[in-house]
Amino acid sequence: MKNDTPKIEKLESINEIHRMLGIPGPAHPLISLLDTREESINLSRLPVSYVTTLYKISFIAKLGGQFRYGQGYYDFDEGSMVFTAPNQIVGSTAIYKGNEGYSLIFHQDFLQGYPLAAKIKQYGFFTYASNEALHLSERERSTISAVFSIIQEELANRIDDFSHEVVIAQIELLLSYAKRFYKRQFLTRQAATSDLLEKLEEQLNAYFREEKAIDQGVPTVQYLAEKLNYTPNYLSDMLRSLTGLNAQQHIHEKLIERSKELLSTTRLTVSEVAYQLGFEHSQSFSRLFKIKTKVSPVQFRSSLNILS
Repeated sequence: MKNDTPKIEKLESINEIHRMLGIPGPAHPLISLLDTREESINLSRLPVSYVTTLYKISFIAKLGGQFRYGQGYYDFDEGSMVFTAPNQIVGSTAIYKGNEGYSLIFHQDFLQGYPLAAKIKQYGFFTYASNEALHLSERERSTISAVFSIIQEELANRIDDFSHEVVIAQIELLLSYAKRFYKRQFLTRQAATSDLLEKLEEQLNAYFREEKAIDQGVPTVQYLAEKLNYTPNYLSDMLRSLTGLNAQQHIHEKLIERSKELLSTTRLTVSEVAYQLGFEHSQSFSRLFKIKTKVSPVQFRSSLNILS
């Protein structure tokens, strides 16, 4: 049987990407801005699927064809942004019809010596899935375009210490805007977010009702994300924007709620309650319970005058 899964190639450097595109080498070996409005840049020359050691920030002003992202193809809306981190699977357009936008690619070493080198790992959207791309309003597109234009101007000249600093500042500005715009997207996309909390509650209730915790342990963010068709980071960030709590904190809240129910309505021991909730060690359950409630499970039960 023929395997239709494309071969995943590894591109080690920006120079290699430039060679594949048939364009001159970058002004700096660790960073490049591809302006896809230029006729010389044909993204379909890149492998259908590839992995790099680079960060990539793409702004898609106009898309012709389909873009490979992760394990499938995705038709991004015009005015979208997508972020990929080193060692993620990305790819070229399947059918190139003339794209417009920017792709900023840079090696993590370009950030060395700047706080952004450590801070960039805190931006969860670098691991979002294709259906979680950032969709920009017209005003937001103008803002993002302006930042890319500044980066383009700096990279068009010889990069010195000052321009390096300016480019780093603009990358950080892009990421700050993306963080702000994603929060707006979480709050304005009511169809996707209005019933999220209800669905999350349903999944957690079903998990304990069906006693999955006994076999699978404490519910994880990965489990909930898969059930709700989100990536873990996107789910956590969306929940945080809605409630102030990330997905792990929501799980902890449910664990405490469920444990209080068991402690107050059954004669299960603390160890048995921990087992019902999926904890491998009762000490871990007791520690979490005390952190969240300021009392131990035994003290909580005693306060209700229920026999241990």
